[in-house]
Amino acid sequence: MLAAVGVILLLSLLYTVSGAGMEMSAVEMTRMARPIGEPMQMGAVGAWTPGYAALIFLMWWIMMIAMMTPSAAPVLLLYTAIKKAGARPGQAPLLGLLFLCGYLLAWAVFSFAATALQWWLETAGLSDGPMMSLSSRALGGTLLLAAGTYQFTPCKHACLFHCRMPVQFLTAHNRTGLAGAVLMGAHHGVFCLGCCWALMLLLFAGGVMNLYWITGLALYVLAEKHAPDPRLFACSTGGLLVLAGCYVLATAF
Repeated sequence: MLAAVGVILLLSLLYTVSGAGMEMSAVEMTRMARPIGEPMQMGAVGAWTPGYAALIFLMWWIMMIAMMTPSAAPVLLLYTAIKKAGARPGQAPLLGLLFLCGYLLAWAVFSFAATALQWWLETAGLSDGPMMSLSSRALGGTLLLAAGTYQFTPCKHACLFHCRMPVQFLTAHNRTGLAGAVLMGAHHGVFCLGCCWALMLLLFAGGVMNLYWITGLALYVLAEKHAPDPRLFACSTGGLLVLAGCYVLATAF
């Protein structure tokens, strides 16, 4: 199971770094990164045909797989170990993979929403350049402010609690069978989505394909789930994001 997770993670990382089907690799796009809200004046990434929309969706989804799979590994491995100790140990690897599929389906829903948001931003002239970042400094500051504020909300802390406690989650939401494995994975994915969706939208501020932001957010999510005091950790980050948002807004005019 650990090897399967490693292969999935490696392939998703390679696809993301290669540029996820875009004309340039993520390394090249990162080199072209600009401060938040500074337009690149290079036009839109591409025409929004059905094929291009599907490509953008895959970019978001596979990027989320690369960013979130490490955080999901503890609950996935624990779930597989529990099933291995059950009545049908031979099904444990299959159930584990189905659990992961359910988890990643939750992030597919987020990726669909992010694709729709990116389409709206580009058609409204609020996003430009190959980095697919916000072209408005005021909008970038507002996004930072909103993401920081969300860190203080009860929804954030409730979802973070469930993400950090795999034993409690697996005990409280246990389901049997193949379909049950998918549903449990999706259920856990919804909690992680509720915890991290605002942070993931920060990619619009720094550049959707900016490797510094991708790596930083992935490492932050991993650290947040293992911090000794998760509420303090999340609120401290929220405070920093609010301050950053206020600074960007103050220098936007």
